[in-house]
Amino acid sequence: MDTQTVNIRSIQHFMYCPRRYGLLEVNDDWAENAFVVMANIMHENVHNAKHSFTSQNKIVVSAIDVYNDKPEYNLFGVCDCIEFNRCNNGVFIEKLGGNFDVKIVEYKPNPPKDKEYYESDAMQVFAQKLCVDYIYGCDCDCCLYYTKTKKRVALPFKSEFDRWNEQLLKYLIQMREVLATQRIPQKRKGQKCSGCSLKDYCFPKSANASVKDEIMELMSEV
Repeated sequence: MDTQTVNIRSIQHFMYCPRRYGLLEVNDDWAENAFVVMANIMHENVHNAKHSFTSQNKIVVSAIDVYNDKPEYNLFGVCDCIEFNRCNNGVFIEKLGGNFDVKIVEYKPNPPKDKEYYESDAMQVFAQKLCVDYIYGCDCDCCLYYTKTKKRVALPFKSEFDRWNEQLLKYLIQMREVLATQRIPQKRKGQKCSGCSLKDYCFPKSANASVKDEIMELMSEV
């Protein structure tokens, strides 16, 4: 049975809040705030052609379309950057005319304060890995590059593949259920909404809502 194709970028929306995912995919709602604009500018810079180059030992390409059409995945998306490092023991890539080790580099603005990476950032890259491995027949390395710290963080997909794969498949089932039923999930208990650009679409306030209500809501999420 055919499964509905899922855009890789929507996985992060679902992980952050299934209701947000439903508003985007079912209602086609969209709004931007400072966080969204900052991320958009960063990705536009990364996808600029100047970030693609070729040297004697490396080929770096930005904004690469990828996909995996196996029924259990049926994913598509765009990788910020893929590095192809020449290596005699690497996978042969006919289009590039040689053997390469392959690495995904995904750009994000800010790292978390209390851990190496956000789970949602990593899950996005894991989905990209499934696509890149499928296209090139490789087992690529993956890392996040947080622009604020200018540091790369290696992701443990090779040693923990089964764990990440099992969790992704669970998310995809839940996401496709939303698409199939066209039902927007309810807000999760304890969900923090102050940074969400769709907050006003999610629970629009009445015209006479007080400033005090806004302050109390923000305080409850601290």
